[in-house]
Amino acid sequence: MRSRRSCLAVPGSNPRFLEKAQGLPADEVFLDLEDSVAPLAKEEARKNIVTALREGDWSGKVRVVRVNDLGTQWTYRDVIEVVEGAGEFLDCLMLPKVEDATQVVWLDTLLTQIEKANGLPVGRIGIEAQIENARGLVNVDAIAGSSPRLETLVFGPADFMASINMRTLVVGEQPPGYTEGDAYHYILMRILMAARSHDLQAIDGPYLAIRDLDGYRRVAGRSAALGFDGKWVLHPTQVEAANEVFSPSQEDYDHAELILDAYEYYTTVERRGAVMLGDEMIDEASRKMALVVAAKGRAAGLPRTSAFTPPTA
Repeated sequence: MRSRRSCLAVPGSNPRFLEKAQGLPADEVFLDLEDSVAPLAKEEARKNIVTALREGDWSGKVRVVRVNDLGTQWTYRDVIEVVEGAGEFLDCLMLPKVEDATQVVWLDTLLTQIEKANGLPVGRIGIEAQIENARGLVNVDAIAGSSPRLETLVFGPADFMASINMRTLVVGEQPPGYTEGDAYHYILMRILMAARSHDLQAIDGPYLAIRDLDGYRRVAGRSAALGFDGKWVLHPTQVEAANEVFSPSQEDYDHAELILDAYEYYTTVERRGAVMLGDEMIDEASRKMALVVAAKGRAAGLPRTSAFTPPTA
C-alpha cells in the first residue's frame, strides 16, 4: 500500500503551485483538471500537468492526476493527453463523481488501450474513485470491486452534501440542528467497509476552512479513528497536520512492533498460540491489529525505539 496520509490538491492551471507542491512533504499530490480549473483553462492545464510530471521532482510522492467527470466533454481528452504525454511518470488517475462500476471499467479499458499503444506496462497506472453523491454511495460495493487497478475510494463531501440536500454551507462540519451523533458517520463507514472488503485504501475529503487547523485536526481525527488512511489537504499548512493525525504515535508504533516480534518468537520457538507480553495477553487477533499499526508507522518512516528480548531459560 502506498502511504496517503496527506493528499495535496494542486490546480493544474497554476504553474507556480505545481512547482511549489514538489517541495512539500505530502504523501500524495494530485494535479487537478476538474473543479479547481476553469472550463477555458482546461486545455492549457493538461499541458502544464504533463510538463510538471515530466520535468518536476516528485520524489517520495504518489503522483496522481484528477481528470474531469464522465458527465463532461473533457474526460477522454484528459486521459489520453496526460497518459500519452507523461504516463511513465504517473502513478494513478482519479475519477471524480463515480456513480457506478461501469465508469471505472470505462477508465480501465481506455488506460489499457493507451498503455498498449504507447508501450507502457499494462495495468501499472492505478485508479482512485471519488464517491460524491447518493448514487455513488449506494453502489459503492460494486465500484470497489470494479477493477484491479483501483487503489482507493475517496469521499467527496461537498458534492455529496449537496446531493442529499444536507442543510449546511460548511464542508465537513455538522449541519445546524443535528445535535445527536455524527451526520457523516454512516457515509464514512459505508465507504470504509467497501474499501476494506476489496483491500483498498479509504481517503477522507477536504476541509475547506483552511485557516482553522484545530478544526482540520478534529475532523481528520474522526476519520483516522475509524480507520481511514488519509485526508485531502488544500493548503500547505494542513500537510503536517494530516501526516501527524494519520500516523500512529511513537508509543503505539513501538508497542505494535513489540507484539509482532514477541508473537513470532512464541509461536515459532516455543510453539504457543496465546501468551503473555508483560501484563497483556496476545494471540493471532493481537498480531493482526498490530500489523495495521506497524504498517502505518513504517509507511510514516517512524524509527523503532524499543526491541523484543526473548526470555532467558
